[in-house]
Amino acid sequence: MGGFLAAIPGAVAQGIIWGVMAIGVFITFRVLDVADLTVDGTMSTGGAVAVLCVTNGMNVWLSMIIAFLAGCVAGFVTGVFHTKFGIPAILAGILTQLSLYSINLRILGGKANQPLNARNYSLVFSLGDIPRSLIFGAIFVVATIAILYWFFGTELGHGIRATGCNEAMARSNGINTDVNKVIGLVLSNGIVALSGAMLCQYQGFADVNMGRGAIVIGLAAVIIGEVIFGKIFKNFALKLLAVTLGGVVYYFVITLVLRLGLNANDLKLFTAIVVALFLGIPYWRAKIASKTVKNKEVRD
Repeated sequence: MGGFLAAIPGAVAQGIIWGVMAIGVFITFRVLDVADLTVDGTMSTGGAVAVLCVTNGMNVWLSMIIAFLAGCVAGFVTGVFHTKFGIPAILAGILTQLSLYSINLRILGGKANQPLNARNYSLVFSLGDIPRSLIFGAIFVVATIAILYWFFGTELGHGIRATGCNEAMARSNGINTDVNKVIGLVLSNGIVALSGAMLCQYQGFADVNMGRGAIVIGLAAVIIGEVIFGKIFKNFALKLLAVTLGGVVYYFVITLVLRLGLNANDLKLFTAIVVALFLGIPYWRAKIASKTVKNKEVRD
């Protein structure tokens, strides 16, 4: 029990980092209503770019900005594939993700991973300094939510949300839905790459496969946040906060089940089961509510 309690701060810090990634997933999955698999590649891209920049003497803050921009470029490519080439969004994301594997290998100098030791570089996040990671993680979450809340309150932001709600209606009102989709994908993947830059610092290395399965973890955070906090958090900013808290809850549960003896090789299976269950909860609730209403009508 003592070991589990000692592991909680680290789980929260890692959950916050993945919560930032989940915010990026939320933008495409909930706001744009698009299934984007690019994130599995851009997570690694953000980490690879950050490591390359930092190890070559660049300031860590500037490195994270460049990582964010690299993710934006990847999102732009997916957006162009989808809107200009007519490729379905899910396939466009797969194509970009596939190409990013080779690009990430090149960024990492042909190696599968590159170390980033906190003893040699001045990093913002570090597994060896969890309190600092928690503080800066919280700052990043608050800043990200504040910026997105402002952005999606602008005319352009409302246009993106309208595109996701009803594309045909948005187009009939003169909104360029293709441009809005591209902007949404750019913003989403930029945030995901930023979380990759945060994660590589925290774990002390960047790996070409560090983003594999990121979309599933992101979805888990989004769904868990919605199911647990959905009835409380109605405001858009609070919904983004719920997504981040979903990431924290997810990693809290992961830490717990690992302490209880779950084989680490089964984590992907466990995550898939968790996502499936939480995705099914709203459906089951609707079915039960519908059945209750029908039974009441029959009795009346």
